[in-house]
Amino acid sequence: MSWTTRVADLLDANAATRGAAEALVADGLRLTHAELRAEARGVARSLLALGVRRGDFVGLLMGNDANWVAGFYGAALIGAVTVPVNTRFKPPEIAFALGRARCKVALLAGRFLNIDFASAVAEVRAELPELRHVIVAGTPGWDSFRAQAVEDAALDAAMAEVTAEDILLVQYTSGTTAHPKGVLLTHHNMLRNATACAAKLGVRPDDRYLNCRPFFHVAGSTLSLLVCLATGAAMVTPPTFEAGAALDLLERERCTLTSGNDAIFQLIMSHPRFDRARLHLRGGWAAAGPETMRRIVEEMGVTDLCWAYGLSEASPNVALSDHREPVEARIAGGAVPHAGLEVRIADPASNAPLPAGQAGEIQVKGWSIMRGYLNDAENTRRTFTPDGFLRTGDLGTQDADGRLRMVGRIKDVIRVGGENVAPAEVEEVLSAHPAVALAQVVGVPDARLTEVVAAFVQLREGAAVTEAELLAWLKPRLANFRMPRHLRIVGGFEAIGMTASGKVQKVKLRAHALALLEL
Repeated sequence: MSWTTRVADLLDANAATRGAAEALVADGLRLTHAELRAEARGVARSLLALGVRRGDFVGLLMGNDANWVAGFYGAALIGAVTVPVNTRFKPPEIAFALGRARCKVALLAGRFLNIDFASAVAEVRAELPELRHVIVAGTPGWDSFRAQAVEDAALDAAMAEVTAEDILLVQYTSGTTAHPKGVLLTHHNMLRNATACAAKLGVRPDDRYLNCRPFFHVAGSTLSLLVCLATGAAMVTPPTFEAGAALDLLERERCTLTSGNDAIFQLIMSHPRFDRARLHLRGGWAAAGPETMRRIVEEMGVTDLCWAYGLSEASPNVALSDHREPVEARIAGGAVPHAGLEVRIADPASNAPLPAGQAGEIQVKGWSIMRGYLNDAENTRRTFTPDGFLRTGDLGTQDADGRLRMVGRIKDVIRVGGENVAPAEVEEVLSAHPAVALAQVVGVPDARLTEVVAAFVQLREGAAVTEAELLAWLKPRLANFRMPRHLRIVGGFEAIGMTASGKVQKVKLRAHALALLEL
């Protein structure tokens, strides 16, 4: 693939070579590659009829379904920029996301997860003077939208203007600022990233990939949708992640690949209906620690599993192990960055490179890095070093062979007395206990040590262990300064705070800890 490749080129190639093969299974609907291309072209023609042109912004607010995919690809065909909106956003956050991008059109589900998106957008419509059209799926308005369309000749002319360096998507990402930051990613950024990852994962055209991530996150768009687009594999997705539904799809659709973070995999493996004999998995990737990686390989049978590290600003993947590497190396975590990416471990205060093996900030430069933050020059400036490296905010190491490992988020590091503790170090050990489904760790204040470790644990279905027994089990396995001073067993993390992409929100967990422990 040349790096002049656009989304349109891959849709055309798949329709030409695998037109009758399944491309998408989503929310009860099945589309072949030929049908998916036709749907995308149909949306593109309708957007053109509304006056959307290259460089305009189109909001998408819906769960993982065929309308989301057709909307994304349709906008891409004519050089419009997709603005995926988090389905958990409240009306003011929706207004910010659509308003910051000056969206002309918003395509949305009427209701999703018991949220009335149509009413939410209507509530803030007065704050969005540039939003000309709000089109709700499943309504007469959607049918009217799809019925009005320009001729194929006009579509082809619009498509001919699109280049691989055009912005494809705005990825809103949380951070230390008051509002989400809109990461600007090009066709080149995302498609080259998807292609590089697909090669290391060993994705084949006959693979069936279960995606558990929301499409509004780059793990869902680049590392799931576009990996399948780049290879001709079939994408299978539920509207949103739930472990039982994921297990049903894995079995019924005979999925060979999947992906996720530690929480997603731990919730699947601890589900009462989990049965390895029902699975057909061969490979995929996980952003997880060694203990969870080992469990995925041994308990789920994912023998070609690869370890992944990335962030939205890098499209997102920076380093991914290769499925042809020895399984022990992949389980241990760590990977060489993609060819053409330059990675260094630096002192976060001075940006000075650190010696091999020493922990510091992971900094990245190269083809996968964003164009900047949408209409946010100040945050863009702060995120890059004077010599052009992206400051990830992640703590990591790189060995003499170039293998990169992530230790944790710099801002999440717990400072116990004079020692630094990365939450992942403690979570990893807790996850090895046979009764533990999911473990999460945060730092809380302490009068003597400044901070101490607080651990929260969700048990596997039917497991029984006390907090005191867990602490006793941990004692010989952890240095004193890493030992939790507080440990609580919880029924789950959903009520405390989880993102739609399956991550526990550490900010909300810490607030919960402070209230619970009266600190």
